[in-house]
Amino acid sequence: MGRKDAVKLTGRTVNALSVERGNRVFWDRDLPGFGVRVHATGRKVYVAQARIPRGLPRRIVIGPHGEVATGDARREAARIIDGIRQGEVSAPSPAREPTVADLAHRFMNSHVAVNDRPAMIEVYGLLLDRYILPELGKLPLSSVKRSHAAGLHRKYRNTPSQANHMVGILERMFGLAITWGMIPARPNPCRSVRRYKVRRRERFLTEDEYARLGRVLFDAETEGSHMASAVAALRLLLLTGCRKMEIVTLRWDDVDRTASELRVRDARARPRTVLLTPPVERVLARIPRIEGNPWTIAGQEPGCHLKSLEEVWARLRARAGLDDVRIRDLRHSFASTALAAGESLTAITRLLGHSSVMTTARYAHLPLDAEKASAG
Repeated sequence: MGRKDAVKLTGRTVNALSVERGNRVFWDRDLPGFGVRVHATGRKVYVAQARIPRGLPRRIVIGPHGEVATGDARREAARIIDGIRQGEVSAPSPAREPTVADLAHRFMNSHVAVNDRPAMIEVYGLLLDRYILPELGKLPLSSVKRSHAAGLHRKYRNTPSQANHMVGILERMFGLAITWGMIPARPNPCRSVRRYKVRRRERFLTEDEYARLGRVLFDAETEGSHMASAVAALRLLLLTGCRKMEIVTLRWDDVDRTASELRVRDARARPRTVLLTPPVERVLARIPRIEGNPWTIAGQEPGCHLKSLEEVWARLRARAGLDDVRIRDLRHSFASTALAAGESLTAITRLLGHSSVMTTARYAHLPLDAEKASAG
């Protein structure tokens, strides 16, 4: 006969279970002897229990929730319970210890995909796939030490901001691994890795650099559809001051020619509109629409938008002699140009989608710098 306080154990109900202190076993309503022990720390472990013939009850641990799916745990519990009742007590084979790659998969699918903006999802995926997992992906979680995190950080010291970001991602992952019960409570291996000091850097294009970049973009448009798509994205960045992800995730449905505006969905502060000026319209008019693809900046894969501009930008800026110019500096240049043309900080704040005019104020010195550069 089932317990009065039993519940139907499913992935959703187990996720919702919690206790304030200590731990408690919640038993399944449909399979007597199948339960999950929930700890106040958030750790949850599936168990199976049955009475040995003419003996005491025997309880066997199946595995942690998150590493073992609820359905798999239920099937394993049924096998164990039957074995105990038949006098053949057998524990499940030891589960493989999760690796950094396993944690990354759960981190991206169960946490980042639920809590972060599309732009950040793409950034996390890129840093994990290109840098973190090739270095640490195969390591069991229990074997990752501070030396591993510090070594990764040191390897990419030439790009300090990126190195700091990678360690930050790892720190966030290991914090969640403890919460999810994938590893016992332990000091986070990234906790004492000292981050590099990163000086905020503003860079803007001069009139001559704008001209050089324009010639390079014009020549690059003839180098195939992928390059043409990237060039269109770069032109839109120059003409709108939008963030990179706001442009590469722009849909044709977001282009409202009647209202002369672009609807930006992936804005950091809040959804906003961007003025559809004649130069922007001319760029959009040259972009071919691909049937079945809703994205304005199409990628190489069918139905997808362009995933990354970094590699294309690295080649193009080298041709233009702009090796120190980052994609984000195109946004700085837009702000500089608008300020030099007499636009107010309040107006630039709206154009850039900043949540505060104080964020925009750091661009206020750029027109003066441009004048000094021209005079020199």
